[in-house]
Amino acid sequence: MNPVEKLRRLIGRTLRSRVAGADADAKALTIWHAPGPRWHSSDDIIWHLNGDAAMYPGGIRALLLQALHPAAMAGVAGHSGYRSDPWGRLQRTSEFLAMTTYGPIPSAEAIIARIRSVHERVRGKTDDGTPYRASDPHLLAWVHIAETQSFLAAFQHFGDRPLTQREADDYVAQAAPVGEMLGAVDLPRTEADLLAALEAYRPELRASADARDTVRFLLHEPPVPWPARPGYWMLAAGAISTMPVWAREELGLPTSRWFDRLLGLPLGKASTAIVRWALGPESRKGLASGQRRVPQPAQDAAGS
Repeated sequence: MNPVEKLRRLIGRTLRSRVAGADADAKALTIWHAPGPRWHSSDDIIWHLNGDAAMYPGGIRALLLQALHPAAMAGVAGHSGYRSDPWGRLQRTSEFLAMTTYGPIPSAEAIIARIRSVHERVRGKTDDGTPYRASDPHLLAWVHIAETQSFLAAFQHFGDRPLTQREADDYVAQAAPVGEMLGAVDLPRTEADLLAALEAYRPELRASADARDTVRFLLHEPPVPWPARPGYWMLAAGAISTMPVWAREELGLPTSRWFDRLLGLPLGKASTAIVRWALGPESRKGLASGQRRVPQPAQDAAGS
């Protein structure tokens, strides 16, 4: 094996162990290689997009954007353990996305039911004393909208190929049912509606003390070994460059065009390409991709 291939495999193994955990191989068997029908197949854009390296800057972007809602941020700060166990939280999120995108339907329904149960127990008050509960459909919709728009925007900038408008709309539509099974209601089905929904939340958004602390944690003191921090900061720069200017202003992030053109976008593109190269093509053989059924949010959620 030549030195370049050794380096690629080393970086790839490190990334997978961080994102999927020490039992990444065992999880892969239950997600990609377990028998049974799926909600999605390789013909669906969500299958391709959620498996691309652009999810790395997309995930950072989603966390920054979601932090702007005081109730969502209070829930994360008070109950998620993102500081004490950041990799555990990332691994749980990664497993959820992978299972609901690629896994057998019963396993996907089970992980959704587990998260709904957790949400029912999470409640408290924001920094200004406003009560919140994680199971609130309005709050769940914000989390879904910010996440979906972030993944889509990151792929549109750093993905392995351009998206057509039809594909962008299909991605939004394909992501929505799982969000509704978690408890959100009437989620957007097109990119235009997604952007309009994001804009509608703006009066509720602000940089709370917890949000500013999250920015410091994600950007200034990330839970990443020092040798890997330059690569992480490249991904973060790409994430920031794709965010709306109003969101960056609120969080105190760079907003200038020179940052986007000379730093953010080039660094984001380069770092995402490196991640894509390191991970290599994933083997998802053995899937019964033709055996699908469309998720029915109301019915499936009620049965969870």
